[in-house]
Amino acid sequence: MTELSADERAIAGGGRGEGAAMAMRIVAEAARLMGAPRLIPVASAHIDGALYHGDSGTLFAEKLVEGGAKVAVRATLNVGALTPHGCIATRLPTAQHAMAARMMRAYEAMGCEPSWTCAPYQAGHRPKQGSDVAWGESNAVVFCNSVLGARTNRYGDFLDIACAIAGRAPDYGLHRPENRIATFVLDVSGLSQALRDADVFYPVLGALLGREAGSEVAVIDGLQGHADEDRLKALGASAASAGGVGLFHVAGVTPEAPDLATALGRRPPARTLRVTPERIADELARLSTAGATARVDAVAIGSPHLSLAEIDALEKRLAGRRLSTPLYANTGRHVLKPLEEQGRRRTLEQAGIVFVVDTCVVVTPILPELKGGVLMTNSGKFAHYAPGNTGYAVTYGSLAECVESAVAGRLVREPRTWS
Repeated sequence: MTELSADERAIAGGGRGEGAAMAMRIVAEAARLMGAPRLIPVASAHIDGALYHGDSGTLFAEKLVEGGAKVAVRATLNVGALTPHGCIATRLPTAQHAMAARMMRAYEAMGCEPSWTCAPYQAGHRPKQGSDVAWGESNAVVFCNSVLGARTNRYGDFLDIACAIAGRAPDYGLHRPENRIATFVLDVSGLSQALRDADVFYPVLGALLGREAGSEVAVIDGLQGHADEDRLKALGASAASAGGVGLFHVAGVTPEAPDLATALGRRPPARTLRVTPERIADELARLSTAGATARVDAVAIGSPHLSLAEIDALEKRLAGRRLSTPLYANTGRHVLKPLEEQGRRRTLEQAGIVFVVDTCVVVTPILPELKGGVLMTNSGKFAHYAPGNTGYAVTYGSLAECVESAVAGRLVREPRTWS
């Protein structure tokens, strides 16, 4: 039985309008189903439910707007289904395009920030360590919990906006300190320094983490001095796609793991997996579904959305050359704006880069329809979802390999760090 405070009961009864009442009732019922004894205040929300999957989602959002609903806390928006004017167009049919646009407008009407990025933490939305929030979008959730040390469960579509309007979330799961203690150690200390210093390694490790941990909380040991924010972003996104990971720790790196013992709550782990090069090779092979082919019809990077530092790395690798195969660079408007101000967007587009902003090529139809097409990516998340969502088979590789393949118009492999 979930106990509501007098204020929460008043909101559920219509004290802040019918939209807020509906939201509070949804949160309270979710709490009851989850066995949460009460609701807790949240400091912010990140909303995944504004991505168009069907008319019902649009009608739900518009019902909240009709009831006068406004978010009670800061709420950023995840990717939508449409790109802004001046960027690549989607292939959504006219009726679906209109409903997707209505949906995006409805969420903005409720006071959500039009951030339209799956990496809000790199666009200035960084809740404090220990604060309770209600975030949707699996990569954002795992980054928020793991790298920022804020506390959230994986809030699905529509429960996320309900929490933002109510300003409350159910008190269960990863909001509770006892559920954030690691029980599983993933030991990578036996791998080479060169491998642990390679960006291409982190989505592969994330896929392994997701497959092994499931919904367990793991602590990774052996990444001290190697893991920067973009690498942790890539690791977490891949882990959250391959499994139900909502939180991981990295000993000596992430805020709740100053050392291995603290991450484990000073208890022995239930199990330890010592990662070998052979296990990494197996996981690497799983990320590519295209088989032994040199065909590359498109290259896509930026899932999660590219940071400015990652754009810098892309530009440096491109080194003024032109592409033979389109390279879709998925990013947020918070990154595109400085690129425009610096005159770099135009230069990169003239080289053949296609910027995809406010959305990405895997959640909305942007890639050309192509039977038997092959998409190359350096993203573990794209590798996981692209075959089912786009119809393209996937070849996974490093950023350098992605750029060189796009320049050559065929698959180019560089000597493997893990070879």
